[in-house]
Amino acid sequence: MIETDDEGLIRLQKLLATSGVASRRKCEELMLAGEVEVDGEIVTRLGTKVDPSVAVIRVGGKRLPPVSPNVYLVLNKPRGVVSTMSDPQGRRTLGDLVAERPERLFHVGRLDTDTTGLIVLTNDGNFAQRLAHPSYEVDKTYVAEVEGEITKATLRTLLHGVVLDDGPVTVTKARVIQEAKGKSIVELVIHEGRNRIVRRLLDHVGHPVKRLTRTAIGPVRLGRLPEGELRDLTSAELGELLDSAQL
Repeated sequence: MIETDDEGLIRLQKLLATSGVASRRKCEELMLAGEVEVDGEIVTRLGTKVDPSVAVIRVGGKRLPPVSPNVYLVLNKPRGVVSTMSDPQGRRTLGDLVAERPERLFHVGRLDTDTTGLIVLTNDGNFAQRLAHPSYEVDKTYVAEVEGEITKATLRTLLHGVVLDDGPVTVTKARVIQEAKGKSIVELVIHEGRNRIVRRLLDHVGHPVKRLTRTAIGPVRLGRLPEGELRDLTSAELGELLDSAQL
């Protein structure tokens, strides 16, 4: 918990140090060097106080998230788990995986029941809604095992844009990670979240998906997080996502 004065303010260098940017002295040096911005203005005066809950602070151009009671979590969703917080049919859900958490959590977007991987959970409803909206174009990275050997021509087709029955799909990146006889492992980066979009996209170019995992959303990577486990977003990850969602 960050201590503020009676007006809810705190000295900027103390906030930076408490937030883990660097030591207090190093934070003062960063301010004096013009590396710290508050609400778009470079701040070099060491006595400056800010409201840590609303100030938009950047250090070296990177966003420092505001102090907030909200939680921002990464979950590695296992296969067979429904991307809802409850299910009238009694299937296993995201809500079951976070049943021990005291917060009322929202999921940011969703994954198909048979897709594994990264999903963001938060009790910040505005953040969840913004981040899931396609207009903010947050890149999502998927790794798919597909039938058949993907050619360079197919990769070019994906990158040039594919039109599905509900409209065109823009693929930012596409590369083959591994090939074996009769199958390929491909990585795709898209920013859309339409229903079963990756499966439909790859099926459209003749490579039905056998297994699918989302490995990243923007700067947030799944890494070695075990299936069914949670971790907090890092300050750097959250800062980038807040910028992406224009919050």
